[in-house]
Amino acid sequence: MAFDFLQDKDRIFTNVYGFQSWDLKAAQKRGDWDNTADIIMRGNDKIINEMKESGLRGRGGAGFPTGLKWSFMPKESPDGRPSFLVINADESEPGSCKDREILRNDPHKLIEGALIAGFAMRARAAYIYIRGEYIMEAKVMEAAVKEAYDAGLIGKNAAKSGYDFDVFVHRGAGAYICGEETAMIESLEGKKGQPRLKPPFPAGAGLYGCPTTVNNVESIAVVPTILRRGASWFAGFGRENNHGTKLFQVSGHVEKPAVFEEAMSVPFKDMIEKHCGGITGGWDNLLAVIPGGSSVPLVPAEQIMDAPMDFDGLKDLGSGLGTAAVIVMDKSTDIVRAISRLSYFYKHESCGQCTPCREGTGWMWRVMERLRDGDATIEEIDTLHEVTKQVEGHTICALGDAAAWPIQGLIRHFRPEMERRIRENGAQPEVMEAAE
Repeated sequence: MAFDFLQDKDRIFTNVYGFQSWDLKAAQKRGDWDNTADIIMRGNDKIINEMKESGLRGRGGAGFPTGLKWSFMPKESPDGRPSFLVINADESEPGSCKDREILRNDPHKLIEGALIAGFAMRARAAYIYIRGEYIMEAKVMEAAVKEAYDAGLIGKNAAKSGYDFDVFVHRGAGAYICGEETAMIESLEGKKGQPRLKPPFPAGAGLYGCPTTVNNVESIAVVPTILRRGASWFAGFGRENNHGTKLFQVSGHVEKPAVFEEAMSVPFKDMIEKHCGGITGGWDNLLAVIPGGSSVPLVPAEQIMDAPMDFDGLKDLGSGLGTAAVIVMDKSTDIVRAISRLSYFYKHESCGQCTPCREGTGWMWRVMERLRDGDATIEEIDTLHEVTKQVEGHTICALGDAAAWPIQGLIRHFRPEMERRIRENGAQPEVMEAAE
């Protein structure tokens, strides 16, 4: 059965390529800020329930149900503490580049979404934490926030809704670890960006010790459109438990690398053919795909071809959708070298707080460098896999998992290639003969 591709009339992000202006007047022509007060008048609980019914799962990687996450926020603070919404625009995952298109081309979708989401969670203000390297995006976002204030859309009596709501833009300093929600909160408070132990969770004690929800840019930017068109409209896309439309970003060995919006659960091969013009050198030349940003395990060509691009479909393959940052590698790729390079990234970005991550990421990278050249023994592959298991799940945040999973995927699917290098390097010919 052929997949029903997303039609233009159903696209949420109609200016993803920046063909039109990002400013308020152009945004309003595209439908932003249209009767925002009427949406707010529905009330906090009704908005949260509609978000639950829409089936929206967080677009930042973990895929946690957004409406459910909002419902964790306290309805009233017994000691008068305000609540906050923090928007994660620290897009630092290698391969991920979707949020920057929203920040620089559709910023008003994000600001309007922040107001509605903030109202639903009874938040006093939103903080948009932008990656330090996103200089142009931050300038656009700051200008868009000023436009919204000047037009009375945020601030006192925001959008004539009777609700007071502020939006602040905060620029990070280029640390990948600040993409983790509690490290982001620490950074916002002016401290070193290191993850916190949980509990307490941010919904109980987050920014400045106040109830806080941290959401991804895309998760918040789609909110106004979902509430205008209805939860059932959004839930009509994708498979069960994988609903909605999604911004995909495809890089690597395709004819046309691209960022595009498509319905969830699109088969991988159909998606690449329609939006990226196919694989460089043809489909027989495909080697492997990292389907969700560099922290998820790779999937070999034969397994990914017909896979539905959604949370559950890729989980079944031992990988994940993550941020839908699809990195395509053809047969010209030195796959061991590619994963070794990712290992270096995670070693470099470890905050050093947890011993398994601080020591393990450097050790894994050094072994990967030797395996790249075949300067190792067969036993070291098993030792490396064992160490990844010692790092995975034993750290405060998920960076330990992110460093371990690419290596685990490589060993699971490309162990023969690693052994071939060892054999050809002549490091252990007698062991290879015994193993055979």
